[in-house]
Amino acid sequence: MHDLILIVGGLIIGFIVAAPIGPVNLICIRRTLAYGSVNGFLSGLGAALGDGIFASISGFGLTAIAQLIEGYSIPLKLGGGLMLLGFGVHIFQSDVSLLRESEGGSNRPMGSPSLLGTIASTLVLTLANPATLFGFAALFAGLGSLVGRDVSFLDTAIAVISVFGGSTLWWFTLTATVGIFHRHIEPRVMRNINHAFGVAVTTLGAVVLGDLAWQLL
Repeated sequence: MHDLILIVGGLIIGFIVAAPIGPVNLICIRRTLAYGSVNGFLSGLGAALGDGIFASISGFGLTAIAQLIEGYSIPLKLGGGLMLLGFGVHIFQSDVSLLRESEGGSNRPMGSPSLLGTIASTLVLTLANPATLFGFAALFAGLGSLVGRDVSFLDTAIAVISVFGGSTLWWFTLTATVGIFHRHIEPRVMRNINHAFGVAVTTLGAVVLGDLAWQLL
């Protein structure tokens, strides 16, 4: 029963942490529309890995690592904001004529990023938001109270793996759903989507940098 609570609770935590629409969600949706479900899912997998890292730090009580990340919160936020600006400009300026899959679908679409780069970009973007650590700490505390016993190393490992699974489930659901429609989107519509998402992601980057500037004043 306790293990079931940990698994279900971890899945729910991972799902709800990943689900809110933010820059990573916008990037995954756009990549799914542009390059297909696999590319979009791998983008989400990078974010899920980031969530798993934060969950491990919170769950295993790795205070030294948490303090290290918190100590670098300013450069991380700066890097994340600049990355969002770069992503936004790139999305806005993307040439939709390059967003076509090769005949037979055996190769990745022209103009698409490498699979490793796809994962790494959203992983870095997720880790650039240290505030997520506090959210995981609170959620894990609540999960521990539901278990009703001293949480062991194995219990924590089960919860962390479940969090990663819940986050991955969200990205699979999102990209699979969006992927159903991406083949039916005309270039004109794709161009409008690129412009809208580009403006949205750039705005989010500006908000992050603006918040950082306010923090430093």
